[in-house]
Amino acid sequence: MRIVLISLSLLSLLFAGAIFGFFYAWVCSTMWGLDQADPNVAIQAMQAMNASVRNGVFAPAFFGTPFVLLLTGVVAWRAGARRAALFILSGAAIYFGGGMLLTMSVNVPMNEALALIETPLPEAEASTIWSEYSSVWQVWNQIRTVFSGLTLLLVGMAIFSLPHKPRL
Repeated sequence: MRIVLISLSLLSLLFAGAIFGFFYAWVCSTMWGLDQADPNVAIQAMQAMNASVRNGVFAPAFFGTPFVLLLTGVVAWRAGARRAALFILSGAAIYFGGGMLLTMSVNVPMNEALALIETPLPEAEASTIWSEYSSVWQVWNQIRTVFSGLTLLLVGMAIFSLPHKPRL
């Protein structure tokens, strides 16, 4: 049971780290870069990125993270690692609400609305659309980044709280 728990804990760390890193990259580079581009180019680039993110590489980290964490939490609980289980299960709930549901209820609808914009637009119109979209989208992305970062932290705390067997 110990090897299963350790394996699942490391898998949870990998999933939580992957999704945190994905959201964090949007915070510290992607959106800032798009904000520096011509608004028509920014709109087109964001449309292309939003269309490309729906793939088999991204889906496991985005949709699978809460389920991997839930499974790990249940195994930890059954193995008697109650503290680790509580950390992991808390992380699952935080990511599910603050990462996955937030994305599906705010960022995805914004992305779908942006996808309907046909470019090129007159510069002033494109600038207004991009500015309004980007500023609101970034706030919500920063919030989901914090939640996913908290999830990653909780998984790390769970791993550190696992009982250690002394080597003889």
